[in-house]
Amino acid sequence: MRAFNLFATSKYTIFALSIAVISSITTAHAGSTKNVDPKHSANEITTFAKQVEKYAAKQGARAFIIARMGRPKKDLPKGISFTHTAIAVYSNIELGNGKTARGYAIHNLYQNEGQLDTSSLVVDYPTDFFWGAEELKAGIIIPTKDLQHRLIEAIASGKNKAVHNSHYSVIANPFNDQFQNCTEHTLDIINASIYQTTDIARLKRNAKNHFQPQRLKTNPFKLMLGSAFMDDVTTKDHDGKVYTTTFTTIAKYLNKNQLMQSSVVFDQQGKAVKLI
Repeated sequence: MRAFNLFATSKYTIFALSIAVISSITTAHAGSTKNVDPKHSANEITTFAKQVEKYAAKQGARAFIIARMGRPKKDLPKGISFTHTAIAVYSNIELGNGKTARGYAIHNLYQNEGQLDTSSLVVDYPTDFFWGAEELKAGIIIPTKDLQHRLIEAIASGKNKAVHNSHYSVIANPFNDQFQNCTEHTLDIINASIYQTTDIARLKRNAKNHFQPQRLKTNPFKLMLGSAFMDDVTTKDHDGKVYTTTFTTIAKYLNKNQLMQSSVVFDQQGKAVKLI
């Protein structure tokens, strides 16, 4: 009876504690949802989005990897700089009046509203992409010309859809196909482009052989609570230590294999700081 009473009086404490500690887990890729309230004025967001487009165009980028910060930097786990990653492709964009214009279309994996452990592929545009950003900063990786061409071909031919796994986890393991998040999906598209295949088993083998993910240093108790209370957090795809894909680890991967032209963090003042 004493043990039962102890549990009864402590379960609310455990629940309250879980809310505090799992925030450090869920912020790893928080911001991978489409419908987010803006934290900046519409004019600021639109102006910044245009700055990003102009910067990418000036670099001659027809396709590039783009990232945003959906949470305050102080809340992000060590090794995580951005919370949502996608691929931008210079495209013909149909306007509201039926006319077309040239600009960057952004190919995203977003969590489904109301079902956060599932995801869908959504195309949006720079203003949409930065609408819910915590800070108006962009991560920009510009691949080599050849890889840009391959990324464009991959998306045009539907390879991004072929490598999509709708089972979502914030801390998805990039070395298996149990779950996927936005950044792992981006990596899978990159590797589908490099190896010219959508064979998931082959892509995961190649990732394991050549890609170095980010270790997420969160203690097991936090991970247990995250798995218990959050639909989009699971460790079922991990064996021991937790490793996941990040914007920076993708940049390091491309740089190591001479597949990257440049990588920068671009801010609201128009300053581009080298990432690696």
